[in-house]
Amino acid sequence: MSAGIYLHIPFCKSRCSYCDFATDVFKNEETVERYVSALINEIESFEFEARALANVRASAAVDTIYFGGGTPSLLAPQQLEKILNSIYKKFSLMEKIELTMEMNPATVTSETLKSYKSLGVNRASFGAQTFDDAELKRLGRRHSASDARETIELLRGAGFDNVSFDLIAGLPRQTLKDWERNLDEALKLNPEHLSLYLLEIHEGTPLAEQIRSHRQPLPDEDLAGEMYELITRKTCRKGYEQYEISNFSLSGYASKHNSKYWLCEPVYAFGVSAHSFDGNARYANERDTAKYVGLIEANDSAEVFREETNLASEFIFLGLRLSKGINLNEYEKRFGINIKEKYAEDLQRLEELGLIEFVENRLKLTRKGMVYSNEVFTVFV
Repeated sequence: MSAGIYLHIPFCKSRCSYCDFATDVFKNEETVERYVSALINEIESFEFEARALANVRASAAVDTIYFGGGTPSLLAPQQLEKILNSIYKKFSLMEKIELTMEMNPATVTSETLKSYKSLGVNRASFGAQTFDDAELKRLGRRHSASDARETIELLRGAGFDNVSFDLIAGLPRQTLKDWERNLDEALKLNPEHLSLYLLEIHEGTPLAEQIRSHRQPLPDEDLAGEMYELITRKTCRKGYEQYEISNFSLSGYASKHNSKYWLCEPVYAFGVSAHSFDGNARYANERDTAKYVGLIEANDSAEVFREETNLASEFIFLGLRLSKGINLNEYEKRFGINIKEKYAEDLQRLEELGLIEFVENRLKLTRKGMVYSNEVFTVFV
């Protein structure tokens, strides 16, 4: 079983109103350089033998690397090169790897992208979020719709042939027609991959406070359902395959790295707030950037949380995110549990609500179930 590597780069030019990720507003180059040094220190101090699955050899190869954030595209090419060199020294990599970097519009140039490409970055994922400038302003985004269009042109010019970008449906005051315009704009740009999310309100974010104080309206669940229906219909017509609740790709372009999370495969994560899974346990780093750097400099580790997982349970609610669902025979063979027997009453209720279905010995979410997936997942948590 191959593993993935995730690296968290927290710096952003500004903080978006809906974001609950571990991010910091970019201050100066010294702060970024100190963080990069801490990140490399953490990678070099990693003890693979202690973290690997019992049935996976210590030399198990890595086949995906993912730079997330934050805004990884604020890294200078020289900083990216140093981080990658530390990974190459520590881990055994397969011959062909998927190396993804998240990018925000208006943070890259043609020269920077060519440098990233020459260092092995072969997949770009950038957050367009919406092609409506008024919506971008309400979200606290620094870029414009034209910046997003220009970014994909720059990516193509730099030779990137695996491009993904994000859009968010159900934004405050967004109508079905507004969303359709966004979706049409995205499809015209012909990315290989699309992540199309329904807006989630996270406690502690500026958007949550704006809704609580009635400065922004509460999202309409029925409207969100209509938007989701529009997503699945239009992407299908354009040849995209929906392989996960929020992810759509042209043939052969599903995200290999993100699929590891849904398939419960090992991912070793580095950086502030980075969450790892070794097949047995989940563990996470300090969420505050300054504290993370201090811990690494003092102890070579910033781990603040660790717990053994109930893999049998996680395999269900993570696997159900995938359009293909779960093979019931394979699940019983692996875990010794008959899902239909163990969860009989809950499954009957969910089936009557039209949220799940059984197809050729597979348990899957229905289209409606994908919209209200959290109600299904709570059964297995």
